[in-house]
Amino acid sequence: MAHTVVGAVFDITIMIASIFAFATCGGFKGKTEILVQCTKATENKTVTAAFAYPFRLNHASFQVPPKVNVCDIKWNEYVLIGDYSSSAQFYVTFAVFVFLYCIAALLLYVGYTNLYRDSRKLPMIDFVITLVAAFLWLVSSSAWAKALTDIKVATGHNIIQELEPCEKQHSGVTCYFDSVTSMGSLNVSVIIGFLNVILWAGNAWFVYKETSWHSPSSIAAPHGQGGIPPPAGM
Repeated sequence: MAHTVVGAVFDITIMIASIFAFATCGGFKGKTEILVQCTKATENKTVTAAFAYPFRLNHASFQVPPKVNVCDIKWNEYVLIGDYSSSAQFYVTFAVFVFLYCIAALLLYVGYTNLYRDSRKLPMIDFVITLVAAFLWLVSSSAWAKALTDIKVATGHNIIQELEPCEKQHSGVTCYFDSVTSMGSLNVSVIIGFLNVILWAGNAWFVYKETSWHSPSSIAAPHGQGGIPPPAGM
């Protein structure tokens, strides 16, 4: 990461973006609700399935209010479909590691500026890590975007088609999809993920300018500068 004002702005922006990435995804809690009508009852009753990060939907069972019998069915034996924990945890874990790396890098730049600039290896290592981070942001964001699309399908109107008590062969039970928690924060997390791809790719340029590939350093100072002049020719 470059020792310039622009580089410092990039560092801070990247840290903030990584915080928003794991906070908007890792802190999500939601629920989906269906209305159930029994032939013997005149009122619809609500059945709810709560889900949250890391989105193991196949562990989210349906629940009914305490002491309420809904069509003589044990609703807690039925769960949502799908396990999207791998994509969600990869995204959040990587965002946390990026945040920690940025803190360590800033400490190095602020406290050991001369060491960084005088070293040939540190800028190159930093450049390689920056490129790898940009690529991993692309991979993790793409995987999480696909998982989020599947989560929306698994918690939306398709529940009625997949839930066994709501199937047509179960006479006397009619199900209606009611609502699902807004996933606006999860949409933001996907946008921030792809924003991080752009930020890290742009930051790679400023890191590259610190490497010897862009500004090769002189291995040895000219002997004629401030020293004994070379002997004159015959």
